[in-house]
Amino acid sequence: MKSYRKELWFQLPERRGFINITPQVMNCLDESGIKEGLVLVNAMHITASVFINDDESGLHSDYEKWLERLAPHAPISQYRHNDTGEDNADAHLKRQIMGREVVVAITGGRLDLGTWEQIFYGEFDGRRKKRVLVKIIGE
Repeated sequence: MKSYRKELWFQLPERRGFINITPQVMNCLDESGIKEGLVLVNAMHITASVFINDDESGLHSDYEKWLERLAPHAPISQYRHNDTGEDNADAHLKRQIMGREVVVAITGGRLDLGTWEQIFYGEFDGRRKKRVLVKIIGE
């Protein structure tokens, strides 16, 4: 069995945003040479997420509104976490909702995704560098 590991780095200029990282994950798969196996893609920061869904701007806007209703940023005084001087408690909660990682099957050297499925990096407390781990195992 072969193993491959790579870190992808992202720095969004805004507090929140979504990036389609499917092309970067596909490049990792090509570099790995693995044809059958699994790829794990996970955010290595507690205020960021990796998830799978459709690459459609209306859906991304809906996510933004929905997440803000569930865990509004302001007032920051509503969160005990922010008593430490932070202002990102909402980002921790948004990450919990959207998830930490995805696992995708590899078949014939390709990501075995559904018709409209894409892999996304979700940022909820941006403006600094954060990393995503891509770990591939297989033959």
